[in-house]
Amino acid sequence: MNTTTVSFKKSVVNGFKIFYREVGDPQKPSVLLLHGFPTSSHMFRNLIPQLADDYHVVAPDLPGFGFSDAPSHDTFQYTFENVAKVMGDFVDQIGLKKFAVYIFDYGAPTGLRIALRFPERITAIISQNGNAYVEGLSKDWAPVQTYWENPTQENRNALRKLQTLETTRWQYYHGVTNPEARIAPEAILIDQALLDRPQSAEIQLDLIGDYKSNVALYPKFQEFFRKHQPPTLAVWGKNDPFFIPPGAEAYKRDNPKAKVVFYDTGHFALETHAVEIGQEILTFLKANL
Repeated sequence: MNTTTVSFKKSVVNGFKIFYREVGDPQKPSVLLLHGFPTSSHMFRNLIPQLADDYHVVAPDLPGFGFSDAPSHDTFQYTFENVAKVMGDFVDQIGLKKFAVYIFDYGAPTGLRIALRFPERITAIISQNGNAYVEGLSKDWAPVQTYWENPTQENRNALRKLQTLETTRWQYYHGVTNPEARIAPEAILIDQALLDRPQSAEIQLDLIGDYKSNVALYPKFQEFFRKHQPPTLAVWGKNDPFFIPPGAEAYKRDNPKAKVVFYDTGHFALETHAVEIGQEILTFLKANL
């Protein structure tokens, strides 16, 4: 078997079908890649081959995303605590005993909850626009914060525009020089097709509403960084409209050895800088694992 060929797998966890991509020799150090909104493990398609020779790589789709199960919000309560519980059980089920974790966007509160649950398993943290500090939240969070503070139907409905094709394209294009030439159109269209599923709107609104629970946990995440001092690399699209550079720099406050690297790109930094980020990660992992 060629261990550098990506396998597409499914694992049933607590009744959930979790889709994941896996590559590499399981005897080598493991790296868990956690995606964000509104994407899936597809976002790692250009990074995974760079890691495959030297690492065992696992990239799952979170519940409600990608090709994992997405039951109606009437049958599953979409909170980050519940999502992280499923993904922590997934990690257990597939036998990841020690792993570095790549956290991006929603993958950050998911992965950091897993780190709180299994602190002894975390060998390193790679944060690509994965926020854990209040100063990393931009002013563009204001409409979401309004919903957190006053969860009326009107405020909830105001957030529905976050799931339109226009907004998805904007998320990919914002902060990118010549985006039509640099952003793969299928990335946008795959994300949008999954967002357009009948059950997706309420799922995503539930998670957006629950994001305040992540901010409430920031002190716990920071305590984890201070106590355990995991080797940490922040690779950050500096033009991200949601998670701004001070959130990357803040990692060094709790872990002075953390390395922070900025790229002249937006939220989905792997779309434009996968090669550069991949090389930075390989150097980091070689030095720390």
